[in-house]
Amino acid sequence: MQRLSTGIPEFDKLIEGGIPQGFFVALTGEPGTGKTIFAESFINEGLKEGDPCIYVTTEESRDSIIAQAKQFNWNFEDYLEKRLIIIDALMKEKEDPWSLVELTPEELVNKVVEAKQKLRTSRPARLVIDSLSALFLDKPAMARKISYYLKRVLYKWKFTVLATSQYAITTSEAFGFGVEHVADGIVRFRRSLKDGRLRRFIVIEKMRQTNHDKYVWEIDIVPGKGIVLLGRLNERVEDYALPEKVKEKIKKSREKQENL
Repeated sequence: MQRLSTGIPEFDKLIEGGIPQGFFVALTGEPGTGKTIFAESFINEGLKEGDPCIYVTTEESRDSIIAQAKQFNWNFEDYLEKRLIIIDALMKEKEDPWSLVELTPEELVNKVVEAKQKLRTSRPARLVIDSLSALFLDKPAMARKISYYLKRVLYKWKFTVLATSQYAITTSEAFGFGVEHVADGIVRFRRSLKDGRLRRFIVIEKMRQTNHDKYVWEIDIVPGKGIVLLGRLNERVEDYALPEKVKEKIKKSREKQENL
């Protein structure tokens, strides 16, 4: 199986060397936990390895993504329209050929496919959608259907996808019921404030066809480097799981909402 490095060597070791090619992986967590930087690292590693890369930004401008990458010595500008296209779905500028004026699943897919054709390659490509939540902000019950559509179509075009998603603090599940059910992998980002210090954590909750690590790891965001794993905590994935009765109630409630 071909695996793609995330650009974070310590993390790659936790998933048998990298993300399986062709996978649709959800990066979920609260704002400020490191999801976008993780996604940028994945793209930067792809550029270094010669992979065609596409980055769809829905909550920041293209300039913001480029500027943030520079903090970690990732020079996205050097690769623009050669090996990298950044699709800006925030600014909605009609004169910009790589801007999405209307953010719908169909328009997003069409623009992503157009971008890959522009890069003139038949090689498998890396794709980031940051954030997937923007596609169903006003219709969370459609999240599963939209996620399945994106996964099915993008797989045919040989994309390995990282999609960021906010999650509800009350249930710790991705915003929009169904994203995590569709995803081949789930990487959860968390944060806590203790004794006046912000701490960030990461845990791999799901990675199909992979004997992945099941512990929580503390991470840091280091200028010039990106995400660094500081050390493993004693907690396992199971320690964060909701009781089965609670999960069943949540499931039934959401299914009821979908049928309304």
